[in-house]
Amino acid sequence: MKIFYFVCGFLLVTLVDSVSSASTTPAQTAEAPTTIHPVTTLTPEQECAARNSSCEECLKLAKCLYCKSNGQCTPYPVGKVLPPSSVCKLDHARWGVCWLNFEALIISMGVIGGLIIMVVTVCICCCCCCKDNKKKYAKEDEKWERKKADRKEKANERKAERRAKTDEIRRKYGIEVKGLMKDDNPYERFENA
Repeated sequence: MKIFYFVCGFLLVTLVDSVSSASTTPAQTAEAPTTIHPVTTLTPEQECAARNSSCEECLKLAKCLYCKSNGQCTPYPVGKVLPPSSVCKLDHARWGVCWLNFEALIISMGVIGGLIIMVVTVCICCCCCCKDNKKKYAKEDEKWERKKADRKEKANERKAERRAKTDEIRRKYGIEVKGLMKDDNPYERFENA
């Protein structure tokens, strides 16, 4: 982003320079000598070395690394992920912001990355396991319902058997309960008249 601002600023300065030179009168341009200025590009080492005054000034360029131990602004070693200790020790290196050393930046980014990976993994596992658990619980519920229905059916069969035995005993001994067996009972109750 800082490089983008740098390029935009450079283009703006170039545009302003070209507009100011175009706004001069033709008579003035004829008198002024026309010389072509060679465009010089600075190497990253030269750009960073020009910003050795402070950490904030150095880190305005994203390609620079500030070493707090020796106060040097050097280009970030692009070929390597971590700057080697020959350039600057990690606890003294600053990149991006001055208040956070490179070692703490690496540790915090590692912790944040690990947490994100762990959260994503847990979410994926929970989603997959919950689907399996729902199916598993549904199967268990069906199994329990079948067992419950079987037990109820067996209980009803036993109840019917007990009722049949009780009715058989009543018939045998001629016991009348609540109007049962009126047809089969040869005895009648005497009424007091």
